[in-house]
Amino acid sequence: MAKDLEKIVDQLSELSVLEASELVKMLEEKWGVSAAAPVAVAAAAGPVAEAAAPVEEATEFDVFIKDPGPKKIETIKVIRVLTSLGLVEAKQMAETANSKVVASVSKEAAADAKSKLEAAGAAVEVKPAE
Repeated sequence: MAKDLEKIVDQLSELSVLEASELVKMLEEKWGVSAAAPVAVAAAAGPVAEAAAPVEEATEFDVFIKDPGPKKIETIKVIRVLTSLGLVEAKQMAETANSKVVASVSKEAAADAKSKLEAAGAAVEVKPAE
């Protein structure tokens, strides 16, 4: 019996992450269980347990300005509305590449800020908050 278990462990170790994830789903369906709860205990078991861990979707986002664009004054106005900064601070933010305009906001708020800045002509990037 121990030899059979070692053989299974060796076979599981050869699975790719995608294959391991599919295996977890198949076992959950067949046995009517969820692997989500015991992931912390199984994490020490090795690569297969790591593949079973659910990928966390970001809930907070940061909005960065890459370039103010051709209508810098419009971009500065939008920055002031989004941040409540003064004119000088908003101008500095607009002129500094990779400035964080808004931090740790919801996906909807980040999308709203991005669309407003892009409408003003700015190049914008949204990243998950760290």
